[in-house]
Amino acid sequence: MSGILETLGRIYESTLFVYGMVLLLVYAMLALLSMLAVRRYAKRDNYHQLDILSSSPLAPGITILAPAFNEGLTIISNVRSLLTLNYPRFEIVLINDGSTDDTMQQLIEEFKMVTVDFAYNEKIRTQPVRKIYKSTDPAYSSLLVIDKINGKSKADATNAGINVASFNYFVCTDVDCILDKNTLLELIKPVMQEAHKRVIAVGATLRIANSCEFDEGVMTRMRPPKQLLPRFQEVEYIRSFVLGKMGWSYINCVPNVSGGLGLFDKEIAIRSGGYDHSSFGEDMELLTRMCRYAHDNHVNYSVRYIPKSLCWTEAPSTLKIFNRQRTRWARGLAQLMHAHFNMFLNPRYGKMGMIIFPFNFFFELLAPIIEFTGIIVYIVLAVMGKINWPYALLLLLFVYTYAIMITTISILWDQLTFRYYKTWKEVVYLCMTPFMEFLFYHPLIVIYALRGYYYFLTGKKSAWGNMQRQGFGKKK
Repeated sequence: MSGILETLGRIYESTLFVYGMVLLLVYAMLALLSMLAVRRYAKRDNYHQLDILSSSPLAPGITILAPAFNEGLTIISNVRSLLTLNYPRFEIVLINDGSTDDTMQQLIEEFKMVTVDFAYNEKIRTQPVRKIYKSTDPAYSSLLVIDKINGKSKADATNAGINVASFNYFVCTDVDCILDKNTLLELIKPVMQEAHKRVIAVGATLRIANSCEFDEGVMTRMRPPKQLLPRFQEVEYIRSFVLGKMGWSYINCVPNVSGGLGLFDKEIAIRSGGYDHSSFGEDMELLTRMCRYAHDNHVNYSVRYIPKSLCWTEAPSTLKIFNRQRTRWARGLAQLMHAHFNMFLNPRYGKMGMIIFPFNFFFELLAPIIEFTGIIVYIVLAVMGKINWPYALLLLLFVYTYAIMITTISILWDQLTFRYYKTWKEVVYLCMTPFMEFLFYHPLIVIYALRGYYYFLTGKKSAWGNMQRQGFGKKK
């Protein structure tokens, strides 16, 4: 029995080694591709083009969709932030998804909203819309508010917004997000620059708003989060967006456009069925179906990412809320893999089937399971005295060092390119975080991911919860 366990342990150890080396090589490749993508973007970045586009009547119209559920603490400042965006043709559609707090009342009073007759064309089925509001103040003529019955998901609320959207492109964001004033100009640029492909979605870098300074919905000073949990998330976002998604964008293999900020081709989104209200990862699920539709209908498409930070979102600052968020994300990933598994290694779906889906399956979905089982195997082998400790510790040190290096490269590359932080002291402060991430933050990610998979397998019911915002404010 001891010999069998030892043999199985060695096989598992060898498999784990190969798996880890492939993952490390993939991250090295993404780092290289990201640098090429960011350099290419920087060469094309032209403020003169933005000035021309910002005043051009030929600019494509964009609808901003912002679902809200019990967001009374921040709703007014967030809507005011959206109203300050610099773009010639846009509208804001805010969807009050059956809030039980004073969200709707605040909107009515602050923006002088009244009910209007509106030809609501339900292209995508949603929970019933009760009323649609517009402002009597011409200053808010671009603002439309939908008041609907709660659909128990952000997806249902967003679909209601798509149904009333006037323009060919829509931007989906969250009302807890603060957008850069040039967000729409930046997001539409890849659409206009792409000559041979139809750009069906564009994403941009999100950053953590905690500890940043805001004034009337405008970000005035960017700072690393003071609290440790949000700071871990800031580091994770920089690595994920600047290194990961920019690297994938370079070879047109973007796996997901964040629900916090993304521009989408409305026609393709509607033909794909809109957001799936039963999905716990509605943003990734929509993009997957849009890409699937494009392949099935021979649309030569691309999905692009922008390295600039255009959106700041309030990150969970307590383990309770963080647990809820990450459990939901993991459950959504498992749900997506199950629903679209026939795309896995299917050449019919091009890069989506041959690159994106396998990567998400092996290195996103399976990673927490492999890590958890690996710990169990090593504990069993340690009890049996069958571990080669010098080799095991050397391997652990290598992985730890490599993870710190990749994250630090992402932080420094981002700062050297865009100079978001005013002082290098803040950058160094942020660069210290990866040393703790592997020990404290990453285990939480694994635990919550496994919890999400368990909820998926058992069919546990869940609903759109209140994230308990702290709100954005100006530094006293």
